[in-house]
Amino acid sequence: MPKKIRELKSLLLKAGFTYRQGKGSHTVWEHPLLPEKITLSGNDGDDAPNYHEKRVISDLQKLKEIEE
Repeated sequence: MPKKIRELKSLLLKAGFTYRQGKGSHTVWEHPLLPEKITLSGNDGDDAPNYHEKRVISDLQKLKEIEE
């Protein structure tokens, strides 16, 4: 079962990401240790597309490796 957008946002906040509002339902997430930004689209109650889930998990793993 896919995660909800709000779950992905929660994971990013706990990992120390900050966000700014984009156009419409888009939010742009950044972390000072990672060079790339993550753009999530959709409302909090929407199912997250697979590519959003994969990107968030991938970036969280990269961050974990950097912090170790």
